[in-house]
This record gives sequence, structure tokens and C-alpha cells, in this order.
Amino acid sequence: MTSRKPDEQLARNSRLRLVRPRPMASARRAVTTRRTRPATRPPEGTPAPAELARQARSVLADAVRIARWAAVERGPAAARSVPEARQRAAAALDLTPEEVRAGWDRARLAGLIEMHGDAARPGWRLHAWDRDDMAVLRGWVALFDAWSLAHPAPADVAPTAVAEVVEAVPQVLSLLQLSAGPVPTETLLDLLQQRVAELREERCEVPSAPASEPARPAAGEVPVSALLDWSLEGLASVGALTLDRGQATLTPLGNWAVWVKLEQICVAAQSPAGNIEQSAEDMLRGCARLTPGPARAEYRAWIAARTVAGAVGELLGVARGEDALLRGLAFEALRVVGAPAEPEVRAAASEPSLRPYALLWLAEYDGADPEDAADVLTREEATWLWVDTAAAVADHGEPQLLLRHLDSAVQGTVPALIEEVRAGGHPRTVQVLVALAAAHPDPALAKAVRRAAFQVHTGGV
Repeated sequence: MTSRKPDEQLARNSRLRLVRPRPMASARRAVTTRRTRPATRPPEGTPAPAELARQARSVLADAVRIARWAAVERGPAAARSVPEARQRAAAALDLTPEEVRAGWDRARLAGLIEMHGDAARPGWRLHAWDRDDMAVLRGWVALFDAWSLAHPAPADVAPTAVAEVVEAVPQVLSLLQLSAGPVPTETLLDLLQQRVAELREERCEVPSAPASEPARPAAGEVPVSALLDWSLEGLASVGALTLDRGQATLTPLGNWAVWVKLEQICVAAQSPAGNIEQSAEDMLRGCARLTPGPARAEYRAWIAARTVAGAVGELLGVARGEDALLRGLAFEALRVVGAPAEPEVRAAASEPSLRPYALLWLAEYDGADPEDAADVLTREEATWLWVDTAAAVADHGEPQLLLRHLDSAVQGTVPALIEEVRAGGHPRTVQVLVALAAAHPDPALAKAVRRAAFQVHTGGV
């Protein structure tokens, strides 16, 4: 019996499925395990996600109308100034200019519109608005988080006083959520004043009045009670609570959102590495075993505890390191940052090791569907990304996962893949080929891959 040469057998029997590359899917599966903390249920009486999404759509109805109007009003005939655009939108949608301004702000805060320089583009949530309940809920939560921007404070209030109240409001929301019903505003005021006093004490701002005397506002200073009213009105304006006869009550949406925030805090607090207080590298390692949803919650909490510029710089610093898994996770975290990260990510596209990740990030930021974003990569860039992800899988995963990752290559055959991988110049090429050869059950294919690894290592042809 005659036997074919390994290369001939390899060429005849090594067809790969042509699928779109999913750069982090294989790497994340390599290290993802079941969460040790069991999933908890929302509070009793919380409506189903479909009903919550219906309520969120109702709250954001005007914002969606304005966003859709703006999506088709971007041609040469578009308005040349913001006031003109508001007037045109008001006439077209039968709204007042003030309603248009408020709806536009909400659309931006909810991710229905994204600003690229001076140009507004439809956000991905707008495209998914009618079919994806979770996209709707995430958009509403983004608005809920930005309530103080959607309902600006009075102009005569000192920024420090506003910041103190905004920082203290989560305590108020927690009390409303625990009460599961109406709470008198006097009770909320007592809590808010106490929390503001604690914040000032933490900053060593000791009041001059004796402890037995209630603190009085300085000349020109707005009392906390007025800022409480502003806060409650702002939260009511985004649909988080209702106000009636001196009482505040969380809406089903608000109750659910506060529960979600508390759950995120619990998950972060129970993470083995204490992710929020860690460096970017340690945080990403701590998140590597989480599934994408909980990981994004960790990223948001970590980023919120830092300046945006500092967080972006730390994440890109980790991405420049040697661990390919952390490189991919760093760009996942940068997706959470969004628009403020664009200049730095665009600059990173000039660095060969970051270029494929940066191009994918920018494509999705510009509105491309994640499934189609890989189309922006050249074949060489896609191959480099395949090797980088394979290195992450080889370092952190099981051999079977490396074989599954083989199916995501853009090349049609293993010989073509090997040829292009060798030409790509990735620093981990040898290690990836050796790991692939060790994992593959086909002796002929494994032999050819090992030979390719040896030739790359020795510089041979």
C-alpha cells in the first residue's frame, strides 16, 4: 500500500468552514466557567422584561421620534444650525422647540444618537429598538444613569453642591427600593442631608456650627432640600419614580434599575480579585472568567471609579502587553467607554499589534453590525488577529478550543492558513503552530504544522 505525502493528504482533506472571525469568542470560552454566585431573581412583583421594555419605550417615545427624524435629515438639505434644526423638527413632529431639545438630549444619553464630531448618526440601539427588548432596557438604564444631565441643575447652584447630591442620591434610591412603596420626602431629605454630611466629613470639611445645631446654608448657598426637589424631579423626568402629595415612589422601571445596580455592586464585591480597586491588568484578569454581560458590568464600575482619560490609558497600556487574552478584553472594556475613547483608539490603529482590534472597535463605533465589522480588516490583518486569538486560547484554554478556533480562519484550507500565518510575522506564530500540531488528531496535518513551526523558528522556507 502506498501512502500519500503529508502535504498532499493535507491539501486534499483539510477544508475549513468559511465563517466570520469572532476574535474574542474562542478566547473567552477558553477561560469562562460557571459563575460561583447563583443568579438572583428581581424583587417580587417586578414585571417581565417585555413589559419593562414597553414602559421604557413609552418613556423614550419622543426621543425615538426625534432620533428617527434626524436619521433621515442628514442630507444636503439638512439644517445649518442647531436652532434651525430644532425648529424644523418641531414643525415636522408637532412638538415645541423645548420638547425637541429635551428629546434630543435624551436620545443622545440613551445611545439612540451618536455624535461623531459635529455629525449625528443613528446609534445601534435605534436600529434594534423595535425588536430587541434588552437593547431598549440598556438604553433606558443609560438615561437613568445620566438623570442629572437630562435634568440640569439650576444655574445658580454651586457645582460642588450638585456633585455632593448626585453622589448621595443612590442612598435615596436604595431606601425607596427597600421600602417597596411611597416614602415621604421629609424622610428622604433626612437621609440626603445625613449622606451629604458624611461626604463632607470624608473630605475633612468640618462644619463650623456646633454639632447640636443644624447646619445652615451659607449666604447664597442653595439648601439641600431644594436640591432634593431637583433630584426627585430629574428622576421622575426619566421615568424612574413618581411624585404625589409629598411622597416619592419608584416606578417598576426604577425599582428594577436600582435592583440591577445593587446586584452589580454585589457581583463586584464578591469578585476574587476585588476588581474595581485593582489595576487595569488585574481587573481584566478578574473579569476573564465572567460571561460577557457580568464582565461589562465590571468594566463600567471600574471605569466609573476613574477619570475617563486615565481608564483609557491604562486599558491601552495592558493591550500593548504580551498577553493576547488581555489585549482582546481591554478592547471589550473600551467598548464600554464609547465615544470618549475614540481619539486614543484611532491613534492605536497605527500600532501593528493593536491595529485589528482598533479597526474592529472603530467599525462598531461607526455603526457597523458586530457580525459585519470584520469586513474592515484586510486578509493580512484578519490572519494576524486569528494568530493573536489563537495565542490567547493556547495560553488559557483547552486543546479542543484551539481546534474550534481553527474553523474561524478566513483561509479555505489549512495549507493556505499555514502559508499566510508564516508570512504574517506575528511574534507568537511558532507557539501557536506548535500548540495546534499538538492538539490536532490528524497525524499528517499535525506533522505538516510542526514542520511549519520549525521552519518559522529556524528562518527556513
